Order: sequence, then structure tokens, then C-alpha cells
Amino acid sequence: MKLLNIALLAGMALTGLSTLPATAQEASVLNIVLQDDPDTLDPATNWSFVGRHVLQSLCDKIVDIDEQGQIVPMLAESWEWSADGKVLTLHIRHGATFHDGEPVNAEAIKYNLDRDLTLDISRRKAEISSIASVDVIDDYTVKINLKQASVPLLAAFTDRPGMIISPKAGKELGDNFTNNPVCSGPYKFVKRVVQDRIELEKFRNYWNADKYHFDKLIYRGIPDSNVRLLNLRSGQADLIERLATSDVASVQQDAKLKTAEVIGLGYYGITIDIGGPGANLDFAQKQAVREAFSLAIDRDAINQVVFQGQFAAGNQPFPPNSPYYDKSLPVAARDVDAAKAKMKEAGLTSVDVELSVPTDAERQQVAQVIQSMVSEVGIKVSIRATELTSLLDIARAGNFQTHLIGWSGRVDPDLNITPMLACGAAGNDAHYCNKGLDDILTQARAIGDTDARKAKYAQAVSILLKDLPIVYLYHSKWIYAFNTNLQGFKTYPDGIIRLTGLSRS
Repeated sequence: MKLLNIALLAGMALTGLSTLPATAQEASVLNIVLQDDPDTLDPATNWSFVGRHVLQSLCDKIVDIDEQGQIVPMLAESWEWSADGKVLTLHIRHGATFHDGEPVNAEAIKYNLDRDLTLDISRRKAEISSIASVDVIDDYTVKINLKQASVPLLAAFTDRPGMIISPKAGKELGDNFTNNPVCSGPYKFVKRVVQDRIELEKFRNYWNADKYHFDKLIYRGIPDSNVRLLNLRSGQADLIERLATSDVASVQQDAKLKTAEVIGLGYYGITIDIGGPGANLDFAQKQAVREAFSLAIDRDAINQVVFQGQFAAGNQPFPPNSPYYDKSLPVAARDVDAAKAKMKEAGLTSVDVELSVPTDAERQQVAQVIQSMVSEVGIKVSIRATELTSLLDIARAGNFQTHLIGWSGRVDPDLNITPMLACGAAGNDAHYCNKGLDDILTQARAIGDTDARKAKYAQAVSILLKDLPIVYLYHSKWIYAFNTNLQGFKTYPDGIIRLTGLSRS
């Protein structure tokens, strides 16, 4: 495979032509452009990275992370573990209120954790499955009883399992909560026009309101990175996420713009539906075909051609800078002969498979490069370009063969595997189940010693590289671009935009 040919293929992806409508650049309004339109605005059911950007401003969490990825207080001012690690006690801050005026208290924390565990359509169950029960000790003290010790639990509370909605609104609105979300964050919901914009306004009674300097936020989703950048250059956007790597140099030379970046915690990969209703039988039933597919891919070439070498080739759920990355299992070089041998082992000379891909140019380019590479071993890929929220729905229903989405990553390694690959997990699009893997993950969650945990996750990775429910491809940076008049922008390892301290000069 010539690198030049791959580059030509990468350039074939279509780009959008529209820009945002003109809006006044008032000092009190911040326009943020995301890569996609979010799915739901209910923390219990949201499954998109872009949705987390909006929810971060809308819904306070039990705890959060700082710029180094360390867990810090938010709604819980302090906490302590029992000696056996099976009881977590939270001390909730006084004076926090929901957007509907209801108090944030221990009862609200219990309601939310119970809701995450019992709601039929909750996607949080696997992340907090260690919880046995939640007790209210007093108005501002919560005791969480665990089935067994679970090191990742507090880290889970830095994300959607820790986002607290108003119990009153949750009960009154039911399934309609996503259309009028009520939380306790620094900004409250105003309106949403699907596939256009989400508007939030400052919550004046927020406990930390002095740290938030914009009266209104407008979020828009634009899959085309060229159009996102065009809107930033024209002043229609103040801040964009996922600046294309090909545009970094030109933006850095623009005196009106700045960039910021942070190495991510997650991965991008191709999830293979192994047991769902839409599964491709050759991929689902023949491990050798999945191995051939993986062996035929040149991950380094993808990084060089599509991402200008700025990302990292990957074959594990953890990026190479993670302490849990297993260096004894490096990314293998592309091996066409070995891939053909695997196809022969499977008794096939060719196989057709559909790859569902979001509409952004970068992942379309990745898909086209892979399509060309694997064709050399008899795997014929048809690319199905699908808007992200529709693709998430299709994936959840199991109506796909393979998809290229990814996972943004969490500060605890368990949360890069369990939500997607544990037996029966709501996010297990692959419909994959390996009881041996589940046992290892259960053991790892109970271990506090880092070296001992590393050994367990190394075992887990070995299983995943053999079974290949996900073919891991690369690990991204989160790259942002913004106007120079924005001051105080900070990056966080989870890639989420936090507006604390951000202002316009």
C-alpha cells in the first residue's frame, strides 16, 4: 500500500459548505461549536462525547477532575472510605440548589443513583454496578454501600453517573426530561433546536456563580472541521473543539486565534457486532476473519495520512501514555500475508462487511483508508455515512455490522472497558460476552495496588486482542481553537470543555 495512494483516498471525503448564521458578538454570549449535535441531555441516557460538553455546564457532579486528572470536590465537599473499601460516605455541600429552586441534598443524591441503576434505558448501570444500596444519613450525608470494594466508583462520579438532576423534575417529566433538563450546574436550560443549537443561560443562584462570566451559552454541532474553523475565523464562533490536525499550523500563525491541546484518555476503534440482530455472520462467528481485518490495517499510516502524525497508533483501550498500557503488546505492523492466511483459515477468499461511520471528514477519511487496506486481503468494506445521533440509535438497537465511533476515556482504566464490553452492559454495542473477562475486571476493580491492577488489566487486554470485539486503531489529542480575546481557557484530560474562569477581554 503506497502512502501516496492512501493520502489521495483520504482527500476524497466530502466537506460541508454551510456556516452559522450571523449573531451579535456580545460580551455576555459565548458561542461554542462542537463536532456533532448531542444526543440526549439526560445524564442517565446520554452516550455522546459532545453531549458531555453541554452537560458539564448544565449539571453539577458529585466530584470532578482537575487539569492533572485528579479527583476534586464538587457537590461532595469531602468523602471517606471504610477500611474494607465497601462503604463510601459523601458529605454534600450546603447551599447548592437545582434550577427549579429545589435543594441539592442527600435525598437528591440517593434519587439519582437509584435512578441510574433502575431506569430501563439507563446507560450508567455498568459504571456503578458495584452499588448495593444508598442510605441517607442526614440532610447532607450519604452512605453508599457496595457489593464489593470498587476503586473506579469515585472516578465514575466525575462523569455522567455523578451528574445530579432535580428529583422533582425527573419525576414530573419522566422520559421527557431530556427535552427540558433541570440540574444544578452553572447554566440552566433555555431551549434546543435539534440539529441547530442548544441555548443555556447563567444560573444566578449557583453556589460558585462568580467563577462563570458569560450570561448565555450557545452550542452548535457542525461535523465538518473546515466549516467549524470557518465560523471561528469569521467571528461566528468563539471556541471550537476538535480542530483538524491539518489546520493546527495555520491557526497557530493567525494572530487572532489561539490553540490548546491535551492528550486524551480514550481510543478510536471499530466495534464489531458479534451477537446482535444485525451482525455480519462471517465477522461474528469467525474469529480468524476479525484477526485478518486487524492484521490488514496499517495504524501508523492512518496516523500519518489522516492526522499528520499528531495522534498515536493504538491496539489497546488505553493510550500509550497510560500507566495501564501494556508495553509488552505493542502495535503490530501491517501484515498482509498473515491476514490472507487468516482468511484461508476461516475458509474464505472474500467477505463483505458494512462499516457505519459518523459524517465528520476525519473518520470518513479513516474509513476510506481502511477500506482500501483490507480490500487487499479480500475484505470488501462498504461505508455507511450516518449522522452521529442516528448512528448511536442504530448501534444501541444492534442494527449494524461494524461501526467507527470511539470512547473519550476516563481517569480510571476500568471505565475504558467495562461500560462497552462487560456482559450485558448498556453500552456493549458488540453484544460481546466473555465471562472470563468479566471475572478479571471484577477482581481488578477491588484492587487498590496499582501494580496489581496493572497485571489484571494486562490479562484483560490479552483477551480483547484475541477476541477482537473492538479493533482499536488510534488515540487522539483533544485540540481546541479559540479567539484571542478569550482568557483563562484550560484543558482537562477527559477532553471536556469547562468554563470555570473563562472570560472575554
